Amino acid sequence: MKNNISQLRKKHSMTQKELADLLKVSRQTIISLERGKYNPSILLAYQISKLFNKTIEEVFVFEEESN
Repeated sequence: MKNNISQLRKKHSMTQKELADLLKVSRQTIISLERGKYNPSILLAYQISKLFNKTIEEVFVFEEESN
C-alpha cells in the first residue's frame, strides 16, 4: 500500500524518530511504512491521519488487486 507519510512528515519538519516517538512505535516501523513494506493496523493508520490532521484516504492510497 502506498502512502504519503514521508511527504507529510517532511512538510512538518519532523524526523522519523520524532514521528515514531509521537506514535509510540519504533523508528524501524516508520521506515517500513514509508517504504511501503508494512501495512499499519487500522488504529495506527487512524493515529497517523489524526496527527497530520488528514483523513486516512489522504494519507494512504488503497489499490485494489486485479484478479
